[in-house]
Amino acid sequence: MPIIFPVLLVTGLIFWDNFSTAVLLFITSLVLIFIGRIKFTYIASMLGIGIVAASIAIVILFSLPQGQQGRVGTWKTRITNYVDVSKGDSYQVEQAKIAIATGGIVGKMPGNSTQRNFLPHPYSDFIFAIIIEEYGLIGGVIIVLLYLILLFRAVKIVTKAPGTFGSFLVIGVAFSLVFQAMINMGVAVDLLPTTGQPLPLVSMGGTSIWFTSLAIGIILSVSKEIDKKETDAPNLNIANVNE
Repeated sequence: MPIIFPVLLVTGLIFWDNFSTAVLLFITSLVLIFIGRIKFTYIASMLGIGIVAASIAIVILFSLPQGQQGRVGTWKTRITNYVDVSKGDSYQVEQAKIAIATGGIVGKMPGNSTQRNFLPHPYSDFIFAIIIEEYGLIGGVIIVLLYLILLFRAVKIVTKAPGTFGSFLVIGVAFSLVFQAMINMGVAVDLLPTTGQPLPLVSMGGTSIWFTSLAIGIILSVSKEIDKKETDAPNLNIANVNE
């Protein structure tokens, strides 16, 4: 309960204003709890509570009049448009699909995008579609591989971290960054409903780049501590031999 209750409380408070961020934080917490070897029954119960609570909240919000929904109405519309195919794709998704379709294998080359003039927020939410249009399928695959390499390097750091706190910190931060990137790319290719999540280290933004830089700094801090201990270890062995 000391772990489950704060997670449900924080994600529940975020849920009303930013559905995608709440889901991102909740899944990251589940991954950390799983890595921490918490019993699967507890994880399943936490997941069940979260799904039930979210379902009840969504039903209540969908039943409210349009004028009383506030910012919740935004992600309600996005989910409705994504689920109900008869209403057609949103304008953003349509323009993103055009950008991806015209990119081909090698793309139109840097700076030659035409959809950036029609696609809303081509520098943040749908930057991945513009990347594919300019750099083609090859550029899109490289971006995906770079994020997977980031996650792989974080796992390598975790396996060498001297303490559990540093290990959980690194894997939690790295997973949240990579998972957010996958969500952004999934939205661009119409696998997920529009979320508004930026592409870490790529999308233009102020707050996003600040927190992404802080996250990378945390990972590098733990990595530096590992290097320091590995450097000190041979010196300690030499000192013991001399004694």
